[in-house]
Amino acid sequence: MAEAPSTLITARREQMFPVLEPVELERLRRFGTPHAYAPGEALMRIGECGHGLALIASGEVEVTQHDGLGHTRQVVVLSPGSFLGELAQLTGRPSMVDASARGAVEAVLIPPDRLRAVLVAEADLGERIMRALILRRVGLIETPGSAPIIIGRAGSSDVLRLQGFLARNGQPERTLDPETDAEAGALVERFHIDPDSLPIVLCPSGSLLRNPREHELAKCLGMVSPIRQDRDYDVAIVGAGPAGLAAAVYAGSEGLSVLALDARAFGGQAGASARIENYLGFPTGITGMALMGRAHAQALKFGVDTAIPDEAMALSAEGNGYALKLADGEVARARAVIVASGARYRRLPVTDIEAFEGSSVHYWASPLEARLCADQHVALVGGGNSAGQACVYLADHTRKVSLIIRGTSLEASMSRYLVDRISAQPNVELVCQTEVVALEGEDGALSAISWRHVRTGEVTRQPLNHLFLFIGADPNTDWLRTSGAHVDAKGFVLTGPETGRDCHGLETSLPGVFAIGDVRSGSVKRVSAAVGEGAQVVAALHAFLGERGHAPATATD
Repeated sequence: MAEAPSTLITARREQMFPVLEPVELERLRRFGTPHAYAPGEALMRIGECGHGLALIASGEVEVTQHDGLGHTRQVVVLSPGSFLGELAQLTGRPSMVDASARGAVEAVLIPPDRLRAVLVAEADLGERIMRALILRRVGLIETPGSAPIIIGRAGSSDVLRLQGFLARNGQPERTLDPETDAEAGALVERFHIDPDSLPIVLCPSGSLLRNPREHELAKCLGMVSPIRQDRDYDVAIVGAGPAGLAAAVYAGSEGLSVLALDARAFGGQAGASARIENYLGFPTGITGMALMGRAHAQALKFGVDTAIPDEAMALSAEGNGYALKLADGEVARARAVIVASGARYRRLPVTDIEAFEGSSVHYWASPLEARLCADQHVALVGGGNSAGQACVYLADHTRKVSLIIRGTSLEASMSRYLVDRISAQPNVELVCQTEVVALEGEDGALSAISWRHVRTGEVTRQPLNHLFLFIGADPNTDWLRTSGAHVDAKGFVLTGPETGRDCHGLETSLPGVFAIGDVRSGSVKRVSAAVGEGAQVVAALHAFLGERGHAPATATD
């Protein structure tokens, strides 16, 4: 069964599938090794790891996708001068496509480590190749032919959880509701799945997962690999938000060996922003996911190893460095550590709120939530910039937004451009000096909320199905409790003179452990400030490693 081609492929085919000149192919040959393929032989198979870039010297290669339901579609036929690969080939992650020779084919195979060398050493060619790899990944997301298939009821909190996890990690997915899709219903019957056990996930490898947790799904898709136990990294970065990714990019570009971890997805809270309009260099604004996706791709380009999702549980000194104990029992070792673990979304102190999270109570506003709330009346709590960005975004997709704040106006807590934008939205109702006090609903589906005026005590009940919360965050520092790192009264990590010792302004009470971004006490909670600290900390990191006599680790350490 063939699917319609991606609209991105149609519009940007020349950029996605450039044809290199013979002289350009010759320049790239030194990075790879020649290989000949017989007619019909596979160059790449869905789910296989380790493939790098394949330059097509002669012959043709057909690229296809297939899913767990037996559907197949042709993506493209590559001719001489083309190259085979997408972002997964930067790190040796599993392939998302099949590729086979149409007749005899001669190719030059460039492994992942040498591909990263191409991007650095051949600037012009590297830029064209990198753009193509990114656009191809976006195309795969847009038309997810070989993506994992989520089968479950539309609007289910677990379905939304899995969809959100994959979307935030730049992974394609396809969701089918067995109540409306005949193939999905037949699959549920074939595997004798109890409807109460949904969702299930069909991985491209053929594995079937029953309502998996995020890390289980990530392992099935090959998103995470075992941490190398024989390697001490120059630095391990805990948290892949704006601060952590900035530190990873600058440290990697300067030759340090870097491991970046995050418990859920790259981008942090910034990655969930519907639109960032005051970030330098983007006068028309940019979505948080697009900005953080570019930063993540940069980190991969400079050889940063990533473990996402992989959660740090504890930090301890070990030898001349530190050991990070991870949630799955593995241990990552590094000469220095950068704490960029950000903050956790703050919950409303309302009874049974947990029952509605994921399906009706949301902590970010992405296209997934926008589709879920289309043409409905929603409520949003919060008066900061994140709340303002979400309000503007949701106003474009919903019938009405009730923006609930405890203050008397937005001016004291929100940037002027957002206040003006909200004021210009005819379907935004500003509800001041008010707090949400009760939620109503059943089976995880919200049916109404009640809010109370803090001065008069008057309670208003409003029927609606979705509530968005942007009420600040608490520092994500529980994993540091036994490390000895000093924190302030609110749990944010102390750095510089506040630690009581003579050290760099971003260094903690532990030598060689630095804190940046939202998790740091006294930091400015802005994306640009976090990125700045991520760049700044690398100078301090170099100084520390130099003082300890550590030469940068090589790729074979």
